[in-house]
Amino acid sequence: MGCTALSRGRSIDCRNSAGGVKAIYIGAFNDTTLVISNQEVTDVDMTSNLFKYELKRGLANVSETINGSSENGTIFYTPTCAIKLHKLTKEDQNELKLLAAQRLVIFAELNETVSVGGHNVIVCLGAVNGMELNGGTNSSGAALGDMNGYDWSFDGQEPYPLSIVADYTTDPFDNGSFTVTVA
Repeated sequence: MGCTALSRGRSIDCRNSAGGVKAIYIGAFNDTTLVISNQEVTDVDMTSNLFKYELKRGLANVSETINGSSENGTIFYTPTCAIKLHKLTKEDQNELKLLAAQRLVIFAELNETVSVGGHNVIVCLGAVNGMELNGGTNSSGAALGDMNGYDWSFDGQEPYPLSIVADYTTDPFDNGSFTVTVA
């Protein structure tokens, strides 16, 4: 069986891109059904809420590592999401236990826009196998100006690269075919 032929190249784009993560939306992986076509999430159905975590500028990132083995003929992708949240609270301590105990699906709303003046790009992490909270710290620094809060890292292992969520109308996840309640 042969490999699929390449389908396109890429030219140098304009300098109108932006990095960073504006917000993440976290939901229970087992309560989520996704339809993905050509690396685009075209439908999301969730039987539980999707929870929005608003993030201060410069305190979150999303990345994906490509892992291949020529010897084994395999390839997989490792999506990661790292966030910092200010201020330790009992509510966040309780939520931490819940986040760490289950597989998650994470949608990251990037600062990147679909087009100039358009909506923010949203990417989906953990679409096939889910994401897990596998590292981080909860701390209060030594000096008065040190961070007091959370530094959490989520990761996963996926057979495909992360997917872009279909563009929304006015608010994230308001797509006509999506069944999602954002809390």
